[in-house]
Order: sequence, then structure tokens, then C-alpha cells
Amino acid sequence: MSTAREQPIFSTRAHVFQIDPATKRNWIPASKHALTVSYFYDATRNVYRIISVGGTKAIINSTITPNMTFTKTSQKFGQWADSRANTVYGLGFASEQHLSQFAEKFQEVKEAARLAREKSQDKTELTNPALNITSHQVIPSPIISSNGPGEDKLFRSQSADVEISTEKERLKKMLSEGSVSEVQWEAEFFSLQDNNTKLVAALHEANANVDQWKKQLTAYQEETESLRQRVAELESQGTHDSSSDNNKEELSQTLEELELLIKAKDEEIQMLKSQKCGRWEAEGEREETLQKLQELEARNAELEQRLHLAEQSLAESLAEREKMHSEVTKVAEIMDVKIFELSELRQGLAKLVESN
Repeated sequence: MSTAREQPIFSTRAHVFQIDPATKRNWIPASKHALTVSYFYDATRNVYRIISVGGTKAIINSTITPNMTFTKTSQKFGQWADSRANTVYGLGFASEQHLSQFAEKFQEVKEAARLAREKSQDKTELTNPALNITSHQVIPSPIISSNGPGEDKLFRSQSADVEISTEKERLKKMLSEGSVSEVQWEAEFFSLQDNNTKLVAALHEANANVDQWKKQLTAYQEETESLRQRVAELESQGTHDSSSDNNKEELSQTLEELELLIKAKDEEIQMLKSQKCGRWEAEGEREETLQKLQELEARNAELEQRLHLAEQSLAESLAEREKMHSEVTKVAEIMDVKIFELSELRQGLAKLVESN
């Protein structure tokens, strides 16, 4: 592209995409960051083009024709089809205003291309030599302004040359500002990409921790149910002394506390599950979630310790019950022996009385 022949008339920044040639439905990003997209006018050929260069490669090289249409598909995204390149280009802008400016400029360039084609056709149809333009007359190229393409004139005045020079200076300044802002856009993009990576990693970690807590809660619920059954069995077996009753009350109270803790932990996990469906927007949310997970871990350790104490209490209660049962059995055996001896003694006394 020769800068003397082809000059930029409008530039902006956008993320460039091309349609997937295989599916014709999905978009393929042409670069990792936003690129400068410019309208160029070739005064020699009277042609308008959209050009975007990434490194040393031309990402977009699309010649504007009157039958092209730029379509806004969302508030920040637009597209147009290029039959010559056999593809569809898509542009993602930073704001809706940038998209509107690009669409308006596309319409202006499209209208200018239509006028250029009509003039070219008129020239080919002129067969009268009197109507031919002499060699010393120069037809200037139409200039794209904010209100649309300029009108053709056979001669350019000095004021028109000054206006063109002013427009060129403005475009050069705009391009230089675009090159400076490109670095800022890239820095901001990589910063956002790094933050997004951190948030995704934190989300995966939170999901793994939630699954782990759910498994542990299930195990604790099963152990609690087993303890409840064991307490019910102890209650169904005979009567106990006052100390055994006190142990049962303490165990029942401990089990109720454990159930309340498990219920609270279930509620916290449900809250975490509802929060993970949304995207965390700041690092503070991640720290808060990690703090909650640490609190859950501390509560889990306390719950495990209480379960251990409950098991010890149950084991001591069972041991004491077995001891009491053995003592009662021994007393019953002694009573049986005494009753038997008393019966023998009564029979001896009865025989002695009869013999006397």
C-alpha cells in the first residue's frame, strides 16, 4: 500500500473476528488484542477500503462496494460480508458510541463508492468528443466528511486544497493518538485477563472445597445417625442409675448441638453454591470466600472433636453398663445360693421336728 496514493480517512480500535469457514456460524478471533481499523481512500483507482494490520499481516483488506451492508448485531458488535474475500468480518468495540461512529462512516464510504461507480459508468458512456474532459483538467477524489461524500468539481480552488491539508493533519494526529492509546488498551486487556485468570482459579478452588465439605458433611450425618441409633438402643435396654441418666442427657444435648452445627454448615454451603453461579468481580470477594472456607474448616475441626468426645462418652457409658450388669448377675447368683441354702435349712429343721 502506497501512502502517497492511499490515505486514511477514519481510524478506530476494535477486536477483529472472522467467520469460521467450516461452520459459517462461529466467530474466530483474528488477534489476541484490539487492533487499529482504518478506512482508506485510493485516489488513483477511486476505491475505498477497510484495512487492519496485525504485526506484519493484513487482518482485514476489504474493498467497499455499494451493495455491502454493515449490520449491528449487538450494542458493541457489528459485521459485514465481503464476497471478494469470501468471508464475513466482525468487529467488537469498547463502547456503543465507537460502533455507531464506525457504522456511520461505513454508510458514508458506501455512498461515496456508489457515486464513484456511477461517475465511472458515465465516463464510459460519453462518446461525444465535445463532452470529453481535456487532459489539463483534473478530477479530484471525493472527500469523506462528517456529513457524507463531497461533491465532484472539475477544478479545485485554493481553499479546497487548504481544507484537504487540514483534514490530512487531523487524520495524522488521530492516527498518532491511536498508536499511543494502543499500548494503554493492551495493558488494560492483559490486566483484565490476569484478573479473570485469578478469579477462575479461585472459583475452581471454591468448587472443589464445597464438594469436599459436602462429602464430609454426609459422613458426619451418617455418624450422627449411628450415634442416635446407639443412644436409642441404650434407652430401650433396662433402667440405669442417676449417673447413666445424666450421661444420656449430656449425649442427647451434644447430639442436638451437632445437628444444629450440621444444619448451619448446610446453609452456608447452599449460600456458597448460590454465590458460585455468579462471577466474582473483585479480589475482595475472593478473600471473603476464602475466609468463610477457613471458618468452615475450623468449625469442622470443632465438630469432629465433639463427635470424638461423644463416642468416648458412649464407650464409657457402655462399659459402666456392662460392669453394672455383671455386678447384678453376681448378686443374683449369690441370692440364688442363699435361697437354696435357706431351703435346705428349712427342710432339715422340719425333719428334726418330726423326729422329736
